[in-house]
Amino acid sequence: MSSTPTLDQPPGSAPNGHRTIVPAHPLGREERPLAAGLTRRALALTVVCAALLGGGLAVGLLYALGGIHAAAPTTSVVEQPVAGSGGSSSRSPLNAGAVYASAAAGVVDITSRGVSSGGGQGPFAPPGPAQATASGTGSVIDARGHILTAAHVVDGSASITVTFQNGTTRPARVLGEDLSTDVAVLQVDPSGLRLEPLALGSSRALSVGDALAVIGDPYQFDRSLSTGVVSGLDRTIQAPNGFTVAHAIQTDAALNPGNSGGPVLDTHGRVVGIADQIATGGSGAQGSTGVGFAVPVDIVRAELSRLEQGAQVAHAYLGVSTTQATNQPGALIQAVRAATPAAAAGLRSGDVIVRLDGSAVRGSSDVVAAISSHRPGDRVTLTVQRGSSRRTLSATLAAQPRQASTG
Repeated sequence: MSSTPTLDQPPGSAPNGHRTIVPAHPLGREERPLAAGLTRRALALTVVCAALLGGGLAVGLLYALGGIHAAAPTTSVVEQPVAGSGGSSSRSPLNAGAVYASAAAGVVDITSRGVSSGGGQGPFAPPGPAQATASGTGSVIDARGHILTAAHVVDGSASITVTFQNGTTRPARVLGEDLSTDVAVLQVDPSGLRLEPLALGSSRALSVGDALAVIGDPYQFDRSLSTGVVSGLDRTIQAPNGFTVAHAIQTDAALNPGNSGGPVLDTHGRVVGIADQIATGGSGAQGSTGVGFAVPVDIVRAELSRLEQGAQVAHAYLGVSTTQATNQPGALIQAVRAATPAAAAGLRSGDVIVRLDGSAVRGSSDVVAAISSHRPGDRVTLTVQRGSSRRTLSATLAAQPRQASTG
């Protein structure tokens, strides 16, 4: 069985059935329908492949970007009433038409051009420098012209163009990006624009079965609506720099190339996630299989102000790679990186982490989630099974490197 390092290098197989979805064999942002994909053997011996949703421009579809309209001297911000916005629960029935009417104007098309980051810099980069053009989706989030999208849509681009619902185009620049969570914030000049920002909700309030709506540009059919439900919570997916994103939202709403970076909305039209990856089932299919994943908006909220300031976001780092333990709950340590908090704490390959900060560990995903909830400098307590005995060890977490080790 192949292994699944979940903290330090690109994972191999899913530790908890289909719990961990891990992309590799990247296409980056080349002129191809999918930006990245991977085949790996899961525990149930089914093949699951996750792919980034940034779509290329050479998809053979009739599509034209709107021209630049004459700009008014000021920016107007419109706050649209959202259907059912008085409630706090996302469990109310979905009025898809009302959500679309209130949210579509806050969704933008994103076209990235230029030399993408190559030379093996991350699992979603092409193997060498290549001229690429990619398309994706984003959400206007305030009156200052800030746009939320996926980092893999814009990372390494020489130029970015944003197109609004009325056809107006504006150049954009990346204010900040976090490849560990696949989130980026763009800036456009808001003068003369009629901005209709989308409200950010909470992914913490979601439950399996809650209705969702997705607006984006699948295969460059701009502002297409798809609907579905929350199919699963607390999934783990691979980030562009090889680390692992915790608490991902799984949905059966149709996600396709071009949806990347677009809003996943609750029944009140609030953004609860950023569309990010799809599972292709290893069949070679290039589109939706009903298993899609979104980065939860609560992760975005936690780092939004730093991204808007262009500051680097620091993530906690332990320094182990793990997989699901066999014959018992827990996360089996497969490798301990040298000169890391794990090594300093005395963790060893073959240890099984069974508790972390007093909470039971069922598998690798629990370790990922627990470490991601901490900051560099925090001290954590781990209980490990080593042979026939249990040991309690303490580690002071470090800052996550910019790139996961592949060795």
